[in-house]
Amino acid sequence: MDTDWDSKTVIGFKRQVAKVTKKDSDLNGMCARRTGAVVATDKKVSGGGNKAHQGTDHQRIAKLDRENEVAPPAKIAPSVGRAIQDARLELKLSQKDVAQKINEKPSIIQDYESSKAIPNAQILGKLERVLLVKLRGSDIGKKLESRKAT
Repeated sequence: MDTDWDSKTVIGFKRQVAKVTKKDSDLNGMCARRTGAVVATDKKVSGGGNKAHQGTDHQRIAKLDRENEVAPPAKIAPSVGRAIQDARLELKLSQKDVAQKINEKPSIIQDYESSKAIPNAQILGKLERVLLVKLRGSDIGKKLESRKAT
């Protein structure tokens, strides 16, 4: 076998890579130029700007959004809320009692009475049956006939 025991084998040798600096003044202080190391400078294409505020496209789109803003859904009319409250008090029921009868949360009844709720035909129908008062269409607050099973 032809083996040279005196030859040098290097394991894990890192080759020299070009070091990127941001400006020429960084290079002056470094000893890279003096030692003859590989030096490269790159100029950033989009450097120095805040990307969040760079273009006016975002401002233009936001302005368009404000102009075409969709109106929030209509809330229930105050006359309906008042009719619900009057009918409930006339039947001597609490909000909780009415909520149990229509299988809804008490907060729903509270929202309807304070005119903060978005009208739902199913809930209004249930309230009409329990409170025996018309809550949809014309004649809101008009008493309905009680339909008791015979």
